[in-house]
Amino acid sequence: MARRQFDRQFKINAVKLVQQSGYTRAEAANSLGVSTSHISGWINQFGQLDETKPVGDGSLVAEIRQLREENAKLKVEREILKKAATFFAKEQP
Repeated sequence: MARRQFDRQFKINAVKLVQQSGYTRAEAANSLGVSTSHISGWINQFGQLDETKPVGDGSLVAEIRQLREENAKLKVEREILKKAATFFAKEQP
């Protein structure tokens, strides 16, 4: 079987998929049909290039991270309130 060759742009796009799109290395590998070790190697090789960095000053990435954390917290709070409402609804005679 012939060994598959990947061009530079394919590798850079794979790194962008992990660094900018929020994919895990395993998810990116599965979607691209390559092994996780390929993705890890490409991140080590191309991860520091300007081509793979997000456009802008990074504030967008930080904002997305903050919003995801806030969203997770709100989901937990909503579940607590649902349980409390159910508890208090059962107590009334």
